[in-house]
Amino acid sequence: MLSKLQWISNKFVTLNSILVILLPTLSMAKEFVVGDDSGWRTDFDYQKWAKGKVIRVGDTLVFKYKSPNHNVFKVDGAGFKECTKPTENDQAPLTSGNDKIKLTTAGNKWYICSVSNHCADKGMKLFITVADESSAARSIIWSESYQVFIATVIAIVAIVV
Repeated sequence: MLSKLQWISNKFVTLNSILVILLPTLSMAKEFVVGDDSGWRTDFDYQKWAKGKVIRVGDTLVFKYKSPNHNVFKVDGAGFKECTKPTENDQAPLTSGNDKIKLTTAGNKWYICSVSNHCADKGMKLFITVADESSAARSIIWSESYQVFIATVIAIVAIVV
């Protein structure tokens, strides 16, 4: 039979093991394919796609599309609202069809397609808010993350049993 000290020690080791498994997954950067399987295309609700996603500093957005049918411009709030691209001197569009944008700062980010009327009439525009790393970690902990839920259940069982 285990002594009370051994029992507490075993529970402590179990809980630490769970934390060691969970912490790296909570802090790892993620890659978000904009539009998931639909990709970057016309007639898609990108605001609906972005809703509820926790996107944070260090994550990457991937815009997948058929080049040269579309492009990606990072714009400001006014450019997003009016669907106007920056002047060519400011920046060139991304046109690879597999554009990756690493998010290095927190705050609001806006992206549009400047081809024809794709932004204004066809919905090819995305607005996201990038969380800083510390607030994003708190959001993930309190989100509906299945992995966090399972680890919590395992921890409770380990303590009770």
